[in-house]
Amino acid sequence: MSGSTRAEHHEPAPARLSSRRITWMALRATGSVAALVTLYYVLPLDHSSLPATIAMLLVGLAGFVALVVFQVGTIVRSTFPVVRAVGALAICVPFFLLLFASTYVVLAAVSLSNFGGHLNHTDSLYFTVTVFATVGFGDITAKSDLARLVVTMQMIADLVILGVSVRVITGAVRRSHQRRAPK
Repeated sequence: MSGSTRAEHHEPAPARLSSRRITWMALRATGSVAALVTLYYVLPLDHSSLPATIAMLLVGLAGFVALVVFQVGTIVRSTFPVVRAVGALAICVPFFLLLFASTYVVLAAVSLSNFGGHLNHTDSLYFTVTVFATVGFGDITAKSDLARLVVTMQMIADLVILGVSVRVITGAVRRSHQRRAPK
């Protein structure tokens, strides 16, 4: 007989993506985002100082890089790298956006001249997303040099997120598939 079965070669059957696993990944991503958004709205960010804000932003960006590195590692090791990559993006992008939104809440509270007025949590999140999406409606604008520098830093980081991070994550998916390909 020319045909052989997997059992004869002791090859494991390929893992199947169940609806239960997809549901679990979606719930995990949704729960993570909900926790991040809740934390963002609950923290008294508008009672912070400028040095604390700069430290928060720098530590947050380092945490973001660590999160992406961790997620890439889990994607490479995952049985279902595409699903894992979608979950990684669903956590990393909101974390990044909320980090900058938090910074804008504090900058607006530190000095009304940074944005031409008070920004609450929702205003800051809205502004962050319009900058990220490169829409820029113009209803909220950075007025001071400090605010403009932070917004410029976000724009540069946005390009890195859209370019490098997505490429790294898709590369991790590719490496995971290559690792699992029959030799």
